[in-house]
Amino acid sequence: MKSSRLDSGILVLTPALHPMGPLLEEAAAQYAGAAVEKNISLTVQPAQGSARFDQKWTAEALGNIVDNAVKYTPPGGAVTLSAVFYELFCCIQVSDTGPGVPEGEQARVFGRFYRGEGVRDQEGLGLGLFLTRSILTREGGYVKLSSKPGRGSTFSLYLPLE
Repeated sequence: MKSSRLDSGILVLTPALHPMGPLLEEAAAQYAGAAVEKNISLTVQPAQGSARFDQKWTAEALGNIVDNAVKYTPPGGAVTLSAVFYELFCCIQVSDTGPGVPEGEQARVFGRFYRGEGVRDQEGLGLGLFLTRSILTREGGYVKLSSKPGRGSTFSLYLPLE
């Protein structure tokens, strides 16, 4: 339903300048319980500065990424949230020590309903990364994936500063 509303323009995003720190902290707090249950270290690096984003929808986009990181990282692993500021963008990075995404699947993970070979037995519909990409695109940003099987993944969410 969210996907359809975003696609049709019914849901309008209203980006404004917001501090980055609270966005990261709130995302981590939302998934802290699940991380503790799995014995996963979930940490947030201090973030100073602001970027332009719709607070509600960007929180949802980031939550999709953190949810996946916690879901797919094995017990004893780690998930780290951080923000790096560049001249035109703020890059939120969510890094995990999960199984990683095979190179042949990396371009497809942002597709609607796509479920990778190694995660089809896990709960989910394959919409979270699609929604994340849609939200960031509508805000003038984008999302990238860097991953090596067996070594984890880093999802980078780029948000405009202005």
